Amino acid sequence: MSDHLTVVGVRWHGDGIFEIGFKREGLSFVPGDCVALFGEDGNCSRPYSLASGIDEDELRFVIRRMDDGQVSPYLATCSPGDRVKASPPFGWFRPGPNEDGAPFVFVATGTGISPFLSHFFSRPEIPPAMCLYGVRILQDAVETSMIGSRCSLRLAVSGEECPGTHYGRVTDLLDDMPCAPDHHYFLCGLDEMIDEVSAWLEDHNVPIMHIHRECFFNVTHSR
Repeated sequence: MSDHLTVVGVRWHGDGIFEIGFKREGLSFVPGDCVALFGEDGNCSRPYSLASGIDEDELRFVIRRMDDGQVSPYLATCSPGDRVKASPPFGWFRPGPNEDGAPFVFVATGTGISPFLSHFFSRPEIPPAMCLYGVRILQDAVETSMIGSRCSLRLAVSGEECPGTHYGRVTDLLDDMPCAPDHHYFLCGLDEMIDEVSAWLEDHNVPIMHIHRECFFNVTHSR
């Protein structure tokens, strides 16, 4: 691939969450892969998980704009036709079915839903047993209608009360989650959530090799 991607467009989901799309240009990836996108100076970069399906013509990324970030403010202002420096896809987080064919569950906060969106768009015929998804405000939630049409979705909104959602943190919903030692659990998002869910699963006799973690960000990390 070229070391630059061409912007197709930017779409806002809420005040702080946007989706940026690029021309695919023959790039190959698997669900769970990241791409390092660079800031305007071409020196500073941040890794972002692909949110698009492997057969789509666009590469999409769901990103939170960080006011003090070194990359996301620039990406948020891009226009169609702009060229953004980017790395080849890379990664080791592989949400979806394992070789053992056991059921699997997704747990995400914020833009940590991205690699799971890639799985849903790439493998609609292989859904998780459940997806737990936590956001701060309802506008931050992305593609909930699609997710809810393909699996059991539990949405937690911590910053406001919204009909049909849980008012609170996504970890409040762990008792509703299918839990068995042979299941696989894929966790992506805030490090505090990942640590809490991992500890809960281990306390419920889920082996550590069945807990797959991708820390998307922490409270001190700016993008």
